[in-house]
Amino acid sequence: MPKFFHSAAAIALLAAALPAQAQDTDAEPLAASTAALEVASGTRVFTPADFERFAPRNALDMLEEVPGFTIRGEDGARGLGQASANVLIDGERITNKSEGVFTQLQRISTDRVERIEIVDGATLGIAGLSGQIANVITRPSDISGRFTYRAGFRPRYARPSFIGGEVSLSGSGETLEWTVALSNGVGRGAAGGGEAFIFDSDGNVLETRDIRMQFNGDFPRLSGQVQWTSPGGTVVNANANYRRAYENFRDNQYRDLATGVDRQRNFENRDRGWGYELGGDVQFDLGPGSLKLIGLERYSRNRGRSDSILVFDDASPDAGSRFASQTETGERIGRAEYSWAMLGGDWQLDAEAAFNRLDRSSQLFDLDPSGNFVEIPFPNGTGGVTEDRYEMILTHSRPLADNLSLQIGGGGEYSTISQTGAGGLTRSFWRPKGSVNLAWAVEEGLDLSLELSRSVGQLSFGDFLASVSLNQNQANAGNVELVPPQTTEVELQATKDLGPWGSSELRLYARQIEDYIEFIPVPGGLETRGNIDSASLYGLRWNSTFKLEPVGFNGAQLEVTLQLEESDLTDPLTGESRPFGGHRDRSVDVELRHDVPRSDWAWGLGLNYNHALPYYRLGETGFNYEGPTYSYAFIEHKDVFGMTASLTVFNLTNGRAVQDRYVYDGYRDRSPLLFCETQDLSVQPIFNFRLTGDF
Repeated sequence: MPKFFHSAAAIALLAAALPAQAQDTDAEPLAASTAALEVASGTRVFTPADFERFAPRNALDMLEEVPGFTIRGEDGARGLGQASANVLIDGERITNKSEGVFTQLQRISTDRVERIEIVDGATLGIAGLSGQIANVITRPSDISGRFTYRAGFRPRYARPSFIGGEVSLSGSGETLEWTVALSNGVGRGAAGGGEAFIFDSDGNVLETRDIRMQFNGDFPRLSGQVQWTSPGGTVVNANANYRRAYENFRDNQYRDLATGVDRQRNFENRDRGWGYELGGDVQFDLGPGSLKLIGLERYSRNRGRSDSILVFDDASPDAGSRFASQTETGERIGRAEYSWAMLGGDWQLDAEAAFNRLDRSSQLFDLDPSGNFVEIPFPNGTGGVTEDRYEMILTHSRPLADNLSLQIGGGGEYSTISQTGAGGLTRSFWRPKGSVNLAWAVEEGLDLSLELSRSVGQLSFGDFLASVSLNQNQANAGNVELVPPQTTEVELQATKDLGPWGSSELRLYARQIEDYIEFIPVPGGLETRGNIDSASLYGLRWNSTFKLEPVGFNGAQLEVTLQLEESDLTDPLTGESRPFGGHRDRSVDVELRHDVPRSDWAWGLGLNYNHALPYYRLGETGFNYEGPTYSYAFIEHKDVFGMTASLTVFNLTNGRAVQDRYVYDGYRDRSPLLFCETQDLSVQPIFNFRLTGDF
């Protein structure tokens, strides 16, 4: 994603607040610190001095400027599993599922960062890690606070946002560290105007639509965490958070019919929810090694309602539908990790028990001529799903040579999935899991990593139950026979230090997926999410940071990220080969940033391009995407009364919200085209303001 969240603060405001004192340093090329001599060969080390020209406020700001490194968050896997994010803090993985690496890094002030080490994961002896890993080493500090304020607006369609951001307070000593934080995540989306039509199969216009879409979301959260180290070396961590969600989406359309009564379609989706997470772990020496015990409890409750109502110009009675649902979800995890050294290497035995649950009650209504919603039958819309899962994996890591390391792990999981309600089933499965990682420091500045892994994916329990989309007139029949997909993956990663020119990283990967989840036909002409035998995906991702000092552009750097993918599956309806439906198979991100030497100013330009493939349902197909090209510009001042302020203008080149739907009168391989819907809507420029500081 483009780093336009780095931006925000009107140029006039910044100029008015510009302090007389500017930075008195030239922008030097960002290079690994000489501290690298103190750690393992092949490790790149960066100290706070390496990031001075960016004036970072926290560890996240620093890590985002490490050349050729891209932060990868948690993979959302079942339970906690082995480490998946490519960031460690003081050599430890983050076990908080609802507040991941980005949130945790943002709460570590720059004065607490001693150094950042970039090292190959296979050399760390931590199960699951591979490729380039960032280890953020911190030091104690006094009590301090941080805040980030965000605001945004658009000229048309969207409501402005004035209450986004976070404030946190933390302290760190020799034995006790703690943080408390209050935040509000904000979502504002909108589109409108442009062109929207409905055509028949012969290309005749049936309807012309004037559309206004708007999304408003606020997500307040209160969280805290504490770490205590006993005199004997036992380390105890505890964390908790409470969150709420307020979401509203409207898609209102005036429909001008070629034949028939014109009408206003008002669609509104409203969701309200709350949830919490409680987690903790304790690590202590036991026998020849150390034992870490982890526990986590998560719970959420949501109430949603969708209304779709037609208001006719001739004063006929309104017509419409309502879909309502009440959902409770929960997850309870217990995990043990025992690590020890033996036979010239590191060993780790992991055992985990995870219990997931979902209960949902759904109702479907029709609007009667008197204006009242009357409930109608909705089969398979109410029920529950539980999964009890047990996993054990043994991992061994060892050096094979001075510049070659191996990590190998193997084990499996046993799970039981139960579904209550109509057609409920209980099924049990045993599946192997594991990985092999090789890390090779080929020469100074060139590192290779090769991983072969076998994993089990996560199910969406909502797919077990029936659901409808009133906005698009789509229905999902529900499927009690779903099983998690299984993936075999091979990945090769190469990282090259380009010296004064920067750094470059290339990832090549291939995935073979069993029990891939797609829309499949069910009796009665319906469709549902179900498993197909197999699917495959191949891709590459190239991420590079190029320093422009060698060409005389002091303080400037160019970040380039390119991702290309090819996918294949057998269409469950036609039996033909096709790519993944709705998949983004091509993307390009380019950003130029210039930190002006001997000043507190920075500016930049960026471009983001995404290519979307057509989506496929059994009764329709089409395209649904935004852009496909977005561009942006930002300006930043690093000392506005001691704060950093920035302004980003996003969508300078009129990226659009586009949808093309081809809807058939039955299954698309055997039924005539019913109608074609096209939308080409304006998104408008987006202005984002950000102000960060300490107290």
